[in-house]
Amino acid sequence: MDITILSIFPKMFQALNESLIGKAQEKELVNIDVVDFRDFTTNKQNHVDDAPYGGGAGMLLQAQPIYDAMDYVEKKKPGKKRVVLLDPAGKTFNTKMAKDFAKEDQLVFICGHYEGFDERVKDLVTDEVSIGDYILTGGELPTMSMIDATLRFVPGVLGNSFSAEEESFSNNLLEYPQYSRPADFRGKKVPDVLISGDHEKIRLWRLEQALKKTLERRPDLLEHASLTDEEKKLLHKIRQNN
Repeated sequence: MDITILSIFPKMFQALNESLIGKAQEKELVNIDVVDFRDFTTNKQNHVDDAPYGGGAGMLLQAQPIYDAMDYVEKKKPGKKRVVLLDPAGKTFNTKMAKDFAKEDQLVFICGHYEGFDERVKDLVTDEVSIGDYILTGGELPTMSMIDATLRFVPGVLGNSFSAEEESFSNNLLEYPQYSRPADFRGKKVPDVLISGDHEKIRLWRLEQALKKTLERRPDLLEHASLTDEEKKLLHKIRQNN
């Protein structure tokens, strides 16, 4: 996978050289380039923003430097691209979107700043995406979050190929509780079922715990979950016992 990031704060993305993403780059599972679109300004002051027509608070990122930066990216890396604009008004990022992004050969993220974008920038993009109903200073941190979530679904990035599928939100359920050694820590004991060696009982316990946690903390997720007959029966049992 090839990822290009357009930002006026390229140093922020040094964090992507660490942890699993850094290892994925070392293994050449992903290539990440950051393009400073301030380098493509045509004015002497290197300004990338200007006041909006019609008045209003704040400054807008101009179309020209972003268009020219995209022209540069296209010449350097020809081919089909999924171009993601970080925008608070965009669709909310989720696991399904991460899985879709992971299937792409080329991803481009355009990071906003200031009050927003000249509307004409949106003609360049395929997706307008937000990470939640709140405002951040710029699109850099959301971009890193999306890249992290997306790369977990790229084959080879995670050591265990099943890890991404078992984590929270992968099937609209929160993840079940997990424990490690020792079995008894300061009087807090691991549930007996997990050390029973009975894999079927462990599977059912984990499924029940995941359903219970989701019902308690994120019942909205259950509205969109495609539950199996087994899961529906367990959920009914949990609701009766509450």
